[in-house]
Formats: sequence, C-alpha cells, structure tokens
Amino acid sequence: MSHTTRPFAGHAASKSSAASRHAPALHASGRRRSRRQAGVAAVEFALILPLLLLLIFGTVELGIALYDKAVITNASREGARAGIVLKSPKPTSADIKNVVQNYTSSFLVTFGTANTPTVTQTGQGGAFGTPLSVTVSYQYAGLGLGAMLSAVTGPITLTATTVMNNE
Repeated sequence: MSHTTRPFAGHAASKSSAASRHAPALHASGRRRSRRQAGVAAVEFALILPLLLLLIFGTVELGIALYDKAVITNASREGARAGIVLKSPKPTSADIKNVVQNYTSSFLVTFGTANTPTVTQTGQGGAFGTPLSVTVSYQYAGLGLGAMLSAVTGPITLTATTVMNNE
C-alpha cells in the first residue's frame, strides 16, 4: 500500500510557493477578496463601531437604571413593612428612614456619587387598618450615558411609593 504525500506550503516541491504566500484570502464562496474590498470592510466597521458601542453601553445603562428602580421599590416596601408591624411603641419616622437607608446603602448602584435617597412617609403610628405610605426618591446619576442624558434633560429621578395598612 503506497500513499502519496503533499509538500507543505513554502516547500520547493509545492506548485507555486511564492504565489501561495501572497495570494488574497478566499471568501466562503471560493472567490478571492481584493485588498480594496478588505479596506472597504475596515471603513464600514469603523463607521458602525460607535453605533454598536452606543447600543451596548446604552443597554447596560438601562439595565442598571431598572435595577436601581427595583431597589428603591423594595426599599419603600421594607420601610412600609417596618412601620406597620404590630409592636409597641410603633416605629418612628427615623426608624422607618433608617430601614430604607440601610436597604439602599446595601443594594443601590450609585457609581460613587453622594446621592442618597429621600424618604417621605405619611400616616406613621396610626391605628389598626389606617394606611402608611412610604415614598423613596433617588436621583439616578448614571455611569456615562445617564450622566450625559441628565446634563441635557435634567436629573433623572426614580420614585417608588408603597402603601400598607397598619396592623
């Protein structure tokens, strides 16, 4: 049984070693791509890259803003829940604010800004069945796109309100 061996590229026995080293790349269809077409592809990529990066970073920024909105919603719920529980004496406004501040300081993405959420409540310390409302507001700073958008449109304020009845 005999088998033939092919010479490797650049070997003296190969067909045209000099031509194969300088040949343009082949497309999937088998056609050769010229240098001009490769240059056009590079220019097209350079034109599309900023839009692609804007889309990617915008998606990340939106995700962080939605996460922060969920955090302040949960913080307002935690504050309302702390204020309505049946215990004596009823939690004070400062107690409810501390619950909200502790929650947001643990979970809120702030990018190092000094923005702290504002906590407003109504109906604290009421009788059984009376409503307690806790509102949390936070000025979203953003990382890059959010900061630029805030400079143009004004601050982006995320707000969440929870209303629960006293126990």
